[in-house]
Amino acid sequence: MKRRLLAIALMASTLPAATLMAWAQTKAPTAPAAAPAPAPDYNAGGLPRTPSYGTVEGQPVDARPFEKKADTRQFPQQTRAPYHKATDFKVEVLTDKLSAAWAVAPLPDGKILITERLPGQFRILDKGNLSAPLTGLDGLKIGTPMLALLDVVTDPDFASNRTIFFTYTEYHDRTIGNTSIARAVLDVNSNAIRDVKVLLKTHPFWPNDQTLAMGTKTGGRIAIGKDGFVYVSIGDRDNAGNRPWAVAQVNDTHLGKIVRITKDGAPAPGNPFIGVAGALPEIWAIGFRSQEGLTFDANGTLWQTEHGPRGGDELNIIEKGKNYGWPVISHGIDYRGAPIGDGEVAKAGMEQPAYYWSPSVAVAGLVFYQGKSRAWKDSVFIGLLNGRGVSRLKLVNNKAVEEEILLTERKARIRDVRMGHDGALYVVTDSGGTSMSVSPPATGQLLKLTPNR
Repeated sequence: MKRRLLAIALMASTLPAATLMAWAQTKAPTAPAAAPAPAPDYNAGGLPRTPSYGTVEGQPVDARPFEKKADTRQFPQQTRAPYHKATDFKVEVLTDKLSAAWAVAPLPDGKILITERLPGQFRILDKGNLSAPLTGLDGLKIGTPMLALLDVVTDPDFASNRTIFFTYTEYHDRTIGNTSIARAVLDVNSNAIRDVKVLLKTHPFWPNDQTLAMGTKTGGRIAIGKDGFVYVSIGDRDNAGNRPWAVAQVNDTHLGKIVRITKDGAPAPGNPFIGVAGALPEIWAIGFRSQEGLTFDANGTLWQTEHGPRGGDELNIIEKGKNYGWPVISHGIDYRGAPIGDGEVAKAGMEQPAYYWSPSVAVAGLVFYQGKSRAWKDSVFIGLLNGRGVSRLKLVNNKAVEEEILLTERKARIRDVRMGHDGALYVVTDSGGTSMSVSPPATGQLLKLTPNR
């Protein structure tokens, strides 16, 4: 109880009055609270957590019934793309000793920078040799005992400035603080980072519920645009239920948003809510739940992957100032089977996903293929956590025309997928579970995928 009161007090100290008023109106009980119900079982609908994927040409890879018990697609290519095998490929295990790895950043010299979530640390992989944890994270001067690292990307001018951008959260007494964004210089020769600068601590610092699955829905993916600005996903940090906290629709908090900042941490010029009363100037787009992937394609279009509740995992095209609907609309349902909100899947003024999965496969990091393979041309590769594989979607005019699931034989949770400077795909398996642990097993792998043609 003391811990819960502390978290509420800290959150209250950082929330604007408008959000506090909305929170109080929706959260304050009007009658004595009942005893909490048991935690929901994901399999409450009777569906297997991991699908058995089909491989019949022209048929969808997942034949399980939709969670909403109806096909709610708004256009023909929005879900259940037909299966097509593009090509065989070679798989190399570069390391199998990672501890809950979350992201990788291939470096121009062939080395690979890796983040491990908790305990948060950077590692460098060089020709199969995994370094000791890099020093320098103490430059963050965090105020809680532990640090959890999330994403990392290199600056477009990394070859000359050695700059990296990364996200992290603070961890204390099984409670996760909100996502923060930082910058540093990578010093490979010293096995360290230096010149660390915190760019943005997103608001509010604490989630609305201390029991929030020990760190889920943090967001934290980074993408750097051709405009030179830094885009970051921030999850809504709500603790589920069929009437979720509608903070993703409130613009005086970063929760449930994509933010856009300069490389020094200021709101980027041209952001849609600059000058709008009560809105945070870093916000680029709103209405998100738990965004686990963020990347640009070769044309400069920003794409995002997002966890739905039960069903409704999404692949979205992110545009300035748009509202992506959560929790007002969803192609999924609550974990106990009830509709989310009023059960709507579409609403005027709210964007539809370019593609969605139902039942959920827990989409994670994603990347657009930019190598020489003709078979993988026009494909986006998406890690699947519960889905235990990598989804390859071929897109034509931003619509999915085929899907293939790779690496299913490994039965591994896939956390991240990146393009290497050598034209290969680099895939991270997650040795952690669905909730955060301070001692995950060091059994995660980094795989290198090279297509045959």
